[in-house]
Amino acid sequence: MNGKKTIIVIGRQFGSGGKLVAETIGRILDIPVYDKELIAKAAEESGFSKELFRKSDEKRNLFSISSFFSSGRFGPGDNYVGDNELFKIQSKVIQGIAEESPAVFVGRCADYILRETDRLSIFITAPLEDRIRRVCGRMGTDRNEASSMIQKVDRSRAAYYNFFSFGDWGVASNYDLCVDSSILGIEKTAEMIISFGKEGGKI
Repeated sequence: MNGKKTIIVIGRQFGSGGKLVAETIGRILDIPVYDKELIAKAAEESGFSKELFRKSDEKRNLFSISSFFSSGRFGPGDNYVGDNELFKIQSKVIQGIAEESPAVFVGRCADYILRETDRLSIFITAPLEDRIRRVCGRMGTDRNEASSMIQKVDRSRAAYYNFFSFGDWGVASNYDLCVDSSILGIEKTAEMIISFGKEGGKI
């Protein structure tokens, strides 16, 4: 490390191993990786329950405050918090973390949220068959279930990203580097991204 505050943001197709690549990068560089942890932090700072953020995790929905607000101060009624509000809370958390320390962020439009920040933006992909095998192995599903899950999650991620960023999820021009993780495998893909970032002055 050269003393530079490293910020890496990673988008990924479901089943591509993007989270594993992020965790490997974090381990090699000894910097924290924020994925599900970000939801917990957003919940803690906003006063809303983790369940609310979990259900809105990279999806677009509308939830009743009376069902999820931690304090229970709201009774039944027409109190709602929409995805825009949740996105704003989570965006502030991401920006706050990026201002304070090095980090690797996985998903959640972090590349868009940190667009004014000096960061390395990566998108991880892999052939469908490779992703199906990974999802089957990880979740114990059969091939058809895995394929259906991949399509559903990718559609959800694309809709979330495109809505909040006004961009196109997975389009190469939105990222510094797009990588097929099946070519080198998880460990070497992470090493290659780090090498790319160092050469480009991002790490």
